[in-house]
Amino acid sequence: MDDFKGKVAVVTGGAGGIGKSLVRALLAEGARVVVGDVEENVLNETVAELGEGGGEISGFRTDVSQFESVSALADHVYEKHGACHLLFNNAGVAAPSANIWETTPNDWRWVHGVNIHGVVYGIQAFVPRMIAGGEPGHIINTSSGDGGISPLPYQSVYASSKAAVSTLTECLGAQLETEGTQLKASIFYPSGGLLETGIWTTARNRPQELAREVEAAPAPSIDDFKEAAKNAGMELSFQDLDELARHALQGIRDGQFIIMFGHAETEATLSDRAARIGRGELPIDLQALPMM
Repeated sequence: MDDFKGKVAVVTGGAGGIGKSLVRALLAEGARVVVGDVEENVLNETVAELGEGGGEISGFRTDVSQFESVSALADHVYEKHGACHLLFNNAGVAAPSANIWETTPNDWRWVHGVNIHGVVYGIQAFVPRMIAGGEPGHIINTSSGDGGISPLPYQSVYASSKAAVSTLTECLGAQLETEGTQLKASIFYPSGGLLETGIWTTARNRPQELAREVEAAPAPSIDDFKEAAKNAGMELSFQDLDELARHALQGIRDGQFIIMFGHAETEATLSDRAARIGRGELPIDLQALPMM
């Protein structure tokens, strides 16, 4: 797919961060966009803001951890537009950094419910209708290099969820090809530098029924992180989210299964991991880990 004009695009987690930049990029290309997000007030503000540019955009409150909610989003999209050509399963959350034995059951229920089930529910709710429509289409699942490429040990909950997203997307891509559909799939790895997104304050959307059973130490904010780096004499490199979104759309045009900046560095990382696995070693290079 190389022309997004008039195409119907759905972006979950689209009211802020990377999702919002994806929506902005799609509107600039002339796509008709439906934004799904769990934060209704922010969703309404985003739709109003981005709609000022004259593009066709609407919002639908969606909790991707609940199949009924994602199915309702799909019903809304097909009732409004009669099709979906681009499905961005982008919504994601994270749990506090901790040893696995110090995480809690609700950490896993919440993060995996959003990050894994949310992607699966998106596929289940939309893909059968997309196939039946007989038009070319694309499913783009947002993963992370943290898990999808190489996990950060202290982010086991998040990293394992993103590893699952990468694996299920690979399976999806193969299935869409072998079944002879008009659809393609891609893994989107946000990359290019540090990302200033809502993932830093993800606890704001954590449901009370999935609250952490044991109180965690306050997570550092992005401002805390910047200040600590400054005090340590480090210069941080942040990736512009709008540029990242445009790169994602170009990846779709180019037919890339893996969409990211820095493929060469990834190849080196994966080659090193493969060599360690071949020797029967722990794949994680402990000497290369950031200070904890």
